[in-house]
Amino acid sequence: MKSKLLMPLALVVGLLAVCGPMFAHHGSAAYANTVLVLKDATVTKFVWANPHSFVMFDVKDDKGNIVHWAAETGSSSAVSLLGWNRNSLQPGDVVAVYIWAAKSGSPVGRLNKIVFADGKTLRDSVLGEWAGKSKQSGPALAVFARKTSGHTATTRVRAGST
Repeated sequence: MKSKLLMPLALVVGLLAVCGPMFAHHGSAAYANTVLVLKDATVTKFVWANPHSFVMFDVKDDKGNIVHWAAETGSSSAVSLLGWNRNSLQPGDVVAVYIWAAKSGSPVGRLNKIVFADGKTLRDSVLGEWAGKSKQSGPALAVFARKTSGHTATTRVRAGST
């Protein structure tokens, strides 16, 4: 009788131990709370995949050195609902990248959006333009700044203007 009760309990504990880490990777604790704006980023590779797509791009730091970045997006099925497709980005495209950079200082992060020179925007979320966007009415100014690997990018944007 004891072994019949112990076996299901052991099975449940084992499943919880195995499945728990699967939920952990969707947290955002590893990323900064502010959006870093990287202007004149050159796309080097776009990986259209599940469970996440990735954008690789190069940006020059303050000293003129090229820094290789990687940005994670949602799944291809999720971002396709926002207008993305496997040909949305091509190597050589020069764009502005809005990203929640890694707190570690590594040149990686979670993508917020990409803006092309003609103003076309690819968003990673339908939740809104910025996390923490000013809720004031009128032309509020939002400032986003982050320093990583010797690179500082700062931009001032009128809320609702980009």
